[in-house]
Amino acid sequence: MITLQTLSRLPHVRHAFFTREGGVSDGLFASLNCGYGSADAPANVAENRARAAARLGLASERLLTLHQIHSTQVLTVNDTNLWRSPGAPQADGLVTATAGIALGVLSADCAPVLLADPEHRVIGAAHAGWRGALAGIVEATVAAMEQLGARRDRIHAAIGPCIARDSYEVGPEFPAKFTAQDPGNAAFFVPARRAGHYMFDLPGYLLRRLHLLGVATAEDSGHDTLSNQRQFFSFRHNTLNGIRDYGRGLSAIALAD
Repeated sequence: MITLQTLSRLPHVRHAFFTREGGVSDGLFASLNCGYGSADAPANVAENRARAAARLGLASERLLTLHQIHSTQVLTVNDTNLWRSPGAPQADGLVTATAGIALGVLSADCAPVLLADPEHRVIGAAHAGWRGALAGIVEATVAAMEQLGARRDRIHAAIGPCIARDSYEVGPEFPAKFTAQDPGNAAFFVPARRAGHYMFDLPGYLLRRLHLLGVATAEDSGHDTLSNQRQFFSFRHNTLNGIRDYGRGLSAIALAD
């Protein structure tokens, strides 16, 4: 389990970027696979999620995750609209001002972004792959937090383990999607060894988006999911090796009672 100083120092806030260690799944999903979207046994996933929730001091039914679709859809949750997984609603962001609810992100290379305004006691969680990051999932999550009374200049943000620049090769058409948005985004691409290809800095791009938003602080964990198979699940690692399925890691944030 990984925690970042940006959020650890905040009152009334608990968070964790869970590694793949400490669960009951085996084989391809060993061991803390928290995603029902995999072919892992549902009973294993349920137990893994219960263990993760317990680390945050909560019962498993208080841990919410989404059917993530690489969108900018954000849901506001409280004690009246909790759900169970599988069967979660489709979206990529969650916000709440209710204590005792863990907002979870499932990832296996995409970036989990956890956010908190401790003064106004509002938290958020966003699933940010390149599509969602470019479309504005972080901005949408911050806006939803503001609807609950948060102030962006009081929000602290932490980007969890995700695919890092040295592991993220993209095709020749890819940078134009980002430089069309802002020419300054060219800074997040460096030439790859393969001619015409690039290495993309997803966490660096997200940090810039957060700073442009005007949040109080933003921190990147510095962990690369693709290069460290002992600690993290990686969709791209498995795909490159001809493996069709993969486990999902969990990141979560909650307000303490």
